[in-house]
Amino acid sequence: MLTDLLHIEHLKTAFKTDGGEVVSVDDVGFRLKTGETIGIVGESGCGKSVTSLSVMRLLGKSGYVKEGEIWFNGQDLTKFTEDEYRRIRGNEISMIFQEPMTSLNPVFTIGYQMQEGITLHLGLKGKKARDYAVEMLKKVGIPRAESIMNEYPHALSGGMRQRVMIAMALSCKPKLLIADEPTTALDVTIQAQILELMKSLRDESGTAIMLITHDLGVIAEMADKVIVMYAGQVVEEADVFTLFDNPRHPYTQGLMKSIPHVDSDPDERLTSIQGTVPSLLAMPKGCRFNNRCQYAEERCRQEQPLLVTVGEGHSVRCWLAE
Repeated sequence: MLTDLLHIEHLKTAFKTDGGEVVSVDDVGFRLKTGETIGIVGESGCGKSVTSLSVMRLLGKSGYVKEGEIWFNGQDLTKFTEDEYRRIRGNEISMIFQEPMTSLNPVFTIGYQMQEGITLHLGLKGKKARDYAVEMLKKVGIPRAESIMNEYPHALSGGMRQRVMIAMALSCKPKLLIADEPTTALDVTIQAQILELMKSLRDESGTAIMLITHDLGVIAEMADKVIVMYAGQVVEEADVFTLFDNPRHPYTQGLMKSIPHVDSDPDERLTSIQGTVPSLLAMPKGCRFNNRCQYAEERCRQEQPLLVTVGEGHSVRCWLAE
């Protein structure tokens, strides 16, 4: 029976800036079961990555969880000390970061960085740790894995560095894998290989996956359920089939219409969502999407809608959806 591995309630994450406090994630909540994949989609600046970094507690000196709870495996992570967090970070919870060059240490070899986590969390040392690291590099499609172990990050291409990051994240067989745009720098062949690897880890180990991406094709292939975020809030949540078949929020509908289809007229222009995501320092009154929404009414411009249930497992933050 599937059980909740990750349960986030009313998460509000803020950052201290020269202009005052800025709330980047506002009242976000969802549940993720063992062996399940949840996809988080939305434009850049919608709060997807900050949500994942809140779970990892990697918000830097200026960021902090202001309100809410993050339950992982029955424990509220917001109550953990840094030492307690360090024991599960990279072991029970792993993350594939969006920018591998900023995540890999430039002064240590790939082998050293791979073996460090393997030794710390799995207890393997020496040749056993090295052999296991080489095996993981081969699993993510890296050629010459033995020699790559002796290379420094700057000697590898962006795609190769990304695969090293994925190998490091998967090496401890985490209970929760957070993947922030894991296939952005990869060509389609390697992308398919990485997605298959993540699927096999989920199926074999029961690993839950929190997948952050702009690519709705990846979401359709990987996710069991989907969260759509806009301006720091969840605007729609549904299982993957319901979301693609019956999107209810105007923003989700706009995202769906922007996807090219094989049977589309080659001369037909794709639909685009006008405008940009509002600044965190100047959120519009009422619904945060109202200044880009073709259906906006006066109520939308004055009152902020709540996230309401419109079907089994389907929630929407929109006055019109009611």
